[in-house]
Amino acid sequence: MLRKFLMATATTAMLAGAAMAQDATSDIVDTAVAAGDFTTLVAAVQAAGLVDTLKGEGPFTVFAPTDAAFAALPEGTVDTLLMPENRDQLVSILTYHVVPGAVMSSDLTEGMTAATVQGGDVTFTLDGGAKVNDANITAADIAASNGVIHVIDTVIMPPAN
Repeated sequence: MLRKFLMATATTAMLAGAAMAQDATSDIVDTAVAAGDFTTLVAAVQAAGLVDTLKGEGPFTVFAPTDAAFAALPEGTVDTLLMPENRDQLVSILTYHVVPGAVMSSDLTEGMTAATVQGGDVTFTLDGGAKVNDANITAADIAASNGVIHVIDTVIMPPAN
């Protein structure tokens, strides 16, 4: 039950990044949808069954990959992940992009780590611009009613088990 909740939360958080054009009265998912550059993320969140979680109370911090970030994955990756039989892998990837709580850019420090909803940790670096793992944070602190979205230019993958 907790795993399902965490997975849903992560997906919703990712959608929040997509809705960044909305104001703080919209939740993460609606904010991502309104932004228009997160159609792949939103589709993935829907396929993973995480919409209700990401529309939940929160707060969540979502590191939202853009459509271009998903397009940069090897050919066929997104289509494969969206298949029903790969739902667990999709949920794992999406929830790796969500951190419980609201983490603002001003909270980040060099080398800081944060536990994700997926269970793995992400690491932040600040030298040369803020990054989460190897992804550049291209837009930060996009407020949503249930958290915050940071737009990233790369889909980050959870560590192998």
